Amino acid sequence: MKQYGSQSMVAPLRRVLVRRPDEAFAVADPARWHYTGRPDLALAQAQHDALVSVLRAAGAEVIDHPEPQPGRADAIFVHDPAIVCDAGAVILSMGKALRRGEEAAMARRLAEVGVPIHYTLHDGARAEGGDLLWLDHDTLAAGLGFRTNAEGVRQLEEALTPLGVTVIPVPLPYYQGAEACLHLQSLISLVDEKVALVYPALLPVPFWQLLRERGFQIIELPEEEFQSMGCNVLALAPKKCLALEGNPRTRHLLEAAGCEVATYPGSEVSFKAEGGPTCLTRPILRG
Repeated sequence: MKQYGSQSMVAPLRRVLVRRPDEAFAVADPARWHYTGRPDLALAQAQHDALVSVLRAAGAEVIDHPEPQPGRADAIFVHDPAIVCDAGAVILSMGKALRRGEEAAMARRLAEVGVPIHYTLHDGARAEGGDLLWLDHDTLAAGLGFRTNAEGVRQLEEALTPLGVTVIPVPLPYYQGAEACLHLQSLISLVDEKVALVYPALLPVPFWQLLRERGFQIIELPEEEFQSMGCNVLALAPKKCLALEGNPRTRHLLEAAGCEVATYPGSEVSFKAEGGPTCLTRPILRG
């Protein structure tokens, strides 16, 4: 049985990598890391355990990423250092300078669990997983902003075009500036093959039009639930998703669209550090 391949945001999640919050997360200086406060480690770990329980209940094999990474508070957000395609892992290059070094640790762990390294971004290329959204098996949207640059997109094309993948650049807004975390996936999550949860106020018009041209049903995120990461939703399978507690209007809209919604508490592990269920997971195998 194949152990890797995840060119989808919504196909059933079979294998997924996570990293439990550790001391590096607990001692993070909020000002340096752009956190809203210093996390309570015990509570963050309990909340992360709750997330992992949902993943396992959905049938996913959950793989830990335990390598110590002192000084890298954001290393719990395993979505960002790599993506996994049909040919193996594409190791990315972090746009946030404080996170550089996570990529090599991720490459080692993926190799240990049977995922070959297909390509590694190099030189001045920058790209983070939060900016990379599979619209379908053969189309990858890539946010262009403070975390992913044009050379990163070019190298992604070099890695993926031979596999039949088209990479579509999506320019992102300035919003709160370079220190804040605004990924493409801050603005959109897919919950089914053709259903997207979207925050339209910051979404580029050409990308909105592309979604409509491709026949997507668009669920508009309520304005008041954007700051609480209502748009950060992880699909466990088509129309089965995992979201943060505390966004009732978004949950109602998802359920009205036929989605089953599980939640986890994220006061420490997510809200303080700007990372939801998608950020905390690196899908290895879907489908």
